[in-house]
Amino acid sequence: MWLGYEDSGMTGWEQNTNAGAFCNASLDEAAHKLADVLREEHADVLTTYDWHGGYGHPDHIMVHKVGHRAAELFPAVRVLEGTMNRDQIRRGIDAARAAGLLPEGEGFDADGPADDGNPMGTLESEINYKVDVVKFATLKRAAMKCHASQLSDSGFFMAMDDERFAAQFGNEWFIDPKSNEPMRDGWIFE
Repeated sequence: MWLGYEDSGMTGWEQNTNAGAFCNASLDEAAHKLADVLREEHADVLTTYDWHGGYGHPDHIMVHKVGHRAAELFPAVRVLEGTMNRDQIRRGIDAARAAGLLPEGEGFDADGPADDGNPMGTLESEINYKVDVVKFATLKRAAMKCHASQLSDSGFFMAMDDERFAAQFGNEWFIDPKSNEPMRDGWIFE
């Protein structure tokens, strides 16, 4: 779905200041556009990003805000927040180091500050759903390669062999803001 806004780029990039950049959009205007689509499509579920867009991307943060505001305008929709499992990322980095694929000091610290000053993703203990999507790993890799402006940040992931890539990206993680239940492994709608 296209709401008509421009890419804001990563935090601190020049296009962050463009008037048409999504991060600068009117929250209510964008939320009303989205709520209209949700209403027209008779949507049951809306996926957004977690509160800081997974890793601080300005557009992802705005998706979170717009999604939650649209859900206030169209309360029939259930909101789920896509996130990254910080503990899984840490385990993947540790495994790559143990296998000699990532020298000590290279890569990144999953618990360190991302672009917005917050750690990447969400702790596993705060995630409600783990969904197996390993059969889509090849498509996920192809989609990541389409974001050339971000390949410098994800080059390590692009260099993984297929098996390691599937192990790292073979699950999708979701937070249900209305749930206090522990993480469930399986399809969200069962």
